Amino acid sequence: MASKKSALGKGLSALLENSDTDITTRSDNDNKFSVNSISRINISDITPNPFQPRMDFEKDSLTELSKSIKEHGIIQPITVRKLGRNNFEIISGERRYQAAKIASIDEIPCYVRIADDQSMLEMAIVENIQRKDLNPIEISLSYQRLIHECNLTHEQLSEKVSKNRSTISNYLRLLKLPVIVQKALRENIISMGHARALLSIEKESEIISAFKQIVNEKLSVRAVEKKSIKKNKPSKAVLSRYELRMQNNLTYHFNSKVKINKNNKGGGQITIYFNNEDQLNDILDNFE
Repeated sequence: MASKKSALGKGLSALLENSDTDITTRSDNDNKFSVNSISRINISDITPNPFQPRMDFEKDSLTELSKSIKEHGIIQPITVRKLGRNNFEIISGERRYQAAKIASIDEIPCYVRIADDQSMLEMAIVENIQRKDLNPIEISLSYQRLIHECNLTHEQLSEKVSKNRSTISNYLRLLKLPVIVQKALRENIISMGHARALLSIEKESEIISAFKQIVNEKLSVRAVEKKSIKKNKPSKAVLSRYELRMQNNLTYHFNSKVKINKNNKGGGQITIYFNNEDQLNDILDNFE
């Protein structure tokens, strides 16, 4: 079990070299599939992966890939699992599968594996994340599915996808953004840097307002961060007569300038100033 978990952390290529996940150790009499070999399977016998984390396939990109496949064939086999006689389900490689259908290819090269539903989900996500062509929201949803459907902790997920826990947390936080912002992130209208800056804003209405400003004014991530920091910085509150009197009393008590700063939320700080080490020691003596 430990070796399988390690393989998942390293990606699909490690799984393909793991004999524990092979469909058989010898040729199948029914269909000639063997360990770590490539078999050509009729594309009509293959169905998409229901756990596929990628939601969007760019039409132009698929068309371009289909033309390449028509001319050169599929260079890298897709990976499938066998569900029954002439019935296979994609583990990874759905983009190549979709492009092959557009190119009217009858058969495609495949690796055949055994995988339960949890392994299917894990392998599909690991494979797709390592290809670096998922958008941030698709990655976030993929992480969320692994946590909820496979009952993984953040630590276990970190090991499986070879990512830091902080990275995973940053992706999961994106799912707290309003739908309109998530959609823009999926469509590459804003970057993940923009989205993370927006997360520092508390109210949803203000997030949406800031998002619209980003789009309309084409603001950089740095500009958004500055606006967010300035907006979230608590403004100073005016001290009451009692607080001003206490400030003067403390100045007299410590024989040094004392400043009370208070924000509108009721918090703040008291600052005691000193000019030299002797004055500091005198102030500290007052606390003994």
